[in-house]
Amino acid sequence: MIPLPAALGGAGLFGWRLDKNMHASTWDSGLGAERNGGRWNSRGTRVVYASLDPSTAVLEVAVHVTFRTLDKVAHKLTSFEVTDPSLVHVVRPEDVPNPRWLLPGIPSAGQREFGDHLISTHAFIVIPSAVSRHSWNLIFNPELAAGKFAWRLQEQFVLDARLHPAA
Repeated sequence: MIPLPAALGGAGLFGWRLDKNMHASTWDSGLGAERNGGRWNSRGTRVVYASLDPSTAVLEVAVHVTFRTLDKVAHKLTSFEVTDPSLVHVVRPEDVPNPRWLLPGIPSAGQREFGDHLISTHAFIVIPSAVSRHSWNLIFNPELAAGKFAWRLQEQFVLDARLHPAA
């Protein structure tokens, strides 16, 4: 059962991720981001990227691989719960030194340094999404977060065919 958000009477803080099936078992490793770098981390820094809702998780992946790929390549949707929400550091738009970092585009060195610092000092970070302006991502340092989150759900992702219609 998918948990209700707190605004609808649910409890807890949940994160959502979308991974190719072949990477689904290591969804919480941070190895992909460590290998390639990301919006908020440099190469060599482990971080797991997730979102606070499943729709944003899908958009965060689709912007990189397209809906065509999500229609043709098997993916799994994973949900986890942060067991102690007091460990979550919230980065509000006004907390970011350069507002440009919150817009789509290639991350700058300063942006990644800012993220690396957050990742090294906080187990969980909630930060605005660049893909969906009014949505939030939940990223975490797998070492600092170990034992502080619980896997809740992993299921086969099914793309709505209207997002990749036949010609």
